[in-house]
Amino acid sequence: MTNFISIFPLGVVVYPGEQLNLHVFEPRYKQLVAACIAEQKPFGIPVVINKKIMEYGTLVQIKKVEKMYDTGEMDIVTVGDRVFRILEQVTEIPGKLYTGAIVNYPDNNEGSHLRLLKEVLHGVRELHAILQIHKSFKKEDTALLSYDLAHHAGLSLDEEYELLHLFYEAQRLEYLKRHLHKVIPMMAEMERLKERVLLNGHFRNLSTDNL
Repeated sequence: MTNFISIFPLGVVVYPGEQLNLHVFEPRYKQLVAACIAEQKPFGIPVVINKKIMEYGTLVQIKKVEKMYDTGEMDIVTVGDRVFRILEQVTEIPGKLYTGAIVNYPDNNEGSHLRLLKEVLHGVRELHAILQIHKSFKKEDTALLSYDLAHHAGLSLDEEYELLHLFYEAQRLEYLKRHLHKVIPMMAEMERLKERVLLNGHFRNLSTDNL
């Protein structure tokens, strides 16, 4: 399927199924959102990296207008729908301040891979334990997808974008698994280093028994 969509480029990666709350304040995007609400249409959020609009993004549906301000600014609740690929940017739309794009929607395989999912989930929880943070997911463990875990795995924006255009669930989980295997030892070492720094200047019980 190929079609035209209005676009709202942002320096974030939105995954299918993810809720994104937006405060809309720029005139062009106030106009875009107002048009989408009136016409009950979705819009696209292509990823911006280093001030460049990337090839892939996510179509989002407006689920709720949380607040409307006298200035025309809005707080809206959106949910990621599906990943699109930009075929052509449309920089001028008659009578509109915002831009658009001709896009298509790559086939996306979300089949479950429970063994891989279990490994990735274990890694995410191990990382969170090292960082002393607690996050809970709104689904049962077995119902989770890579998209539910990606923002919780310590990926950079570039890495989150790379995962966005992997179109098989097994590929995405494998990507997260490799990332966690790399980052967990690094974070554990940083925590040990922090402990050593904090010990500096403290009275310590030392022994020469092992000499």
